[in-house]
Amino acid sequence: MHRLPRQLSGGEQQRVAIAARALIMQPNYLFADEPICSLDSVNSATAMDIIRETYSVSKPTVILVTDAPDFAATAERQIHVKDGRIVL
Repeated sequence: MHRLPRQLSGGEQQRVAIAARALIMQPNYLFADEPICSLDSVNSATAMDIIRETYSVSKPTVILVTDAPDFAATAERQIHVKDGRIVL
C-alpha cells in the first residue's frame, strides 16, 4: 500500500490492475486478455479468484482470452478460435 507502481513486482502490478478494473470500476463488461499469462500458478489462481469474485458480486459480462484450459473450463460458455476463425 505504501509503494509506487515501479516498486511492485510484475505479478503485483498485474493483480492491482485487475482489481482496479474489476472491483473499483464495477463495469458492465470486463475484458481480460491473457490476465494470467506472465504469472506463476499461485498468482494466476489469485488473479482468477479476483475475476470470479467480481462476477459473483456484480455480474458483469466477462470476456476472457486465455490459453489455460483449466481456467477456461470454469467459464459458462467457451468460444474457441483457431487460425483467426471461430471453431465449433
